[in-house]
Amino acid sequence: MNKLLCFLVLSLLFSCKETKENEYSSAVLWPPYNDSSDVAASQGNEQKRMHFKLIQSRVSDKNEIFRPLYHEVVKMSESEYEQLKPLILEQDIPTLQSYVGEGRLTYEKLVRFFLYRIYHFELDSSTSLHTILALNENVVQEARELDKLKPELRHPIFGMPILLKDNIGTAGMNTTAGSIALKDNQTKDAFIVEQLKKKGALILGKVNLSEWAYYMCNGCPLGYSAIGGQTLNPYGRGIFETGGSSSGSGTAMAANYAVGAVGTETSGSILSPSSQNSVVGLKPTIGLLSRTGIVPISSTLDTPGPMTKNVVDNAILLSAMTGRDAADEKSVSTTEDFIGAVNDSGSLKGKRLGVFKDLLETDSIYLKTAAKLTSLGAEIVEFTAPEVSMDGFLTLLNVDLILRRNSRLMVLAEQDRILTVLMLVQITQQQVIHQFQ
Repeated sequence: MNKLLCFLVLSLLFSCKETKENEYSSAVLWPPYNDSSDVAASQGNEQKRMHFKLIQSRVSDKNEIFRPLYHEVVKMSESEYEQLKPLILEQDIPTLQSYVGEGRLTYEKLVRFFLYRIYHFELDSSTSLHTILALNENVVQEARELDKLKPELRHPIFGMPILLKDNIGTAGMNTTAGSIALKDNQTKDAFIVEQLKKKGALILGKVNLSEWAYYMCNGCPLGYSAIGGQTLNPYGRGIFETGGSSSGSGTAMAANYAVGAVGTETSGSILSPSSQNSVVGLKPTIGLLSRTGIVPISSTLDTPGPMTKNVVDNAILLSAMTGRDAADEKSVSTTEDFIGAVNDSGSLKGKRLGVFKDLLETDSIYLKTAAKLTSLGAEIVEFTAPEVSMDGFLTLLNVDLILRRNSRLMVLAEQDRILTVLMLVQITQQQVIHQFQ
């Protein structure tokens, strides 16, 4: 009798769990809304490039992105989230690792915290930044597995949730470059993603970008892609530009959606969104980080790079991605201790730092920062940046991509087919006509 009763109780529990998960799998987390008023409001922006044509993607359903992990997110209560805030928000990686070591935090709680935050803001049309394009459905379980491991000397990136720009190949998630042409594109991990995973980083998901890394559009809003819609700046949605093309990487960091993010740059695509979103971005010397597995533009200018909330985390994320890649002709090995360099208690005395004269005159925060650097011993050198003609720059990129087409075309591994540059251009042109009719 007791055995029968236990069996019935267990059956009921499993049945309830299955019913709950079925409810979550069909839940409407993001009801599409009429964004015409937001589009209309953008027409009054002084910056013409911020005159939006649409906000939401017309080809992606956010429910498909957010449903798979919803059953994990609902396990965290608002009170638990609030309790974790002072332990996680604005804390650097060494501090987070110390809390894990002390038992005050786990990698699973860290992941859940960021997921809760992402769901809270991204599924509300009044706060959504349209930043998240994909989430790693296994990330909570991966964090649990890391928590089971015995403490040992590891790279500080271990257990840290990282977001990737969606032109960086990632197994298990589509790599779209924001384009309909690559909507279902499945790839292997890019070399830098392999490096991150080897060191125990947790790939949380993929973020929006200026479509094709802003390569195929002139004058379009920064941060817009067909797949993700219009990325918005958390410091002023529709008021301030996001910068680009690593728009989602910058906005995700500003909104505290992860410990770190990875962007890519050909010319300004890390530095611009880092500046616009008040985060730390680094474009490394070409070759320091591999480009294998990243949607290409230029063989001489492309590179991924770290985007973080602070300099220490930037050095840690950079360090975790280094390593010589035989498949990238520019790739080099390095023995540089980037983490040690930023932790060095050296002095700014004798260091000459250039500052833009016009910003000293127009930006009070910039002026205060320069004054602080001066007080710390740095020598400030004011200068006016010369006007530099960029005539022919796009032609240079076009020729580079076409001449190297055989080695740098995007392979759709699952479908076993190759898209030529011409095909990509044609598909992109057709999608623009369709979306903006």
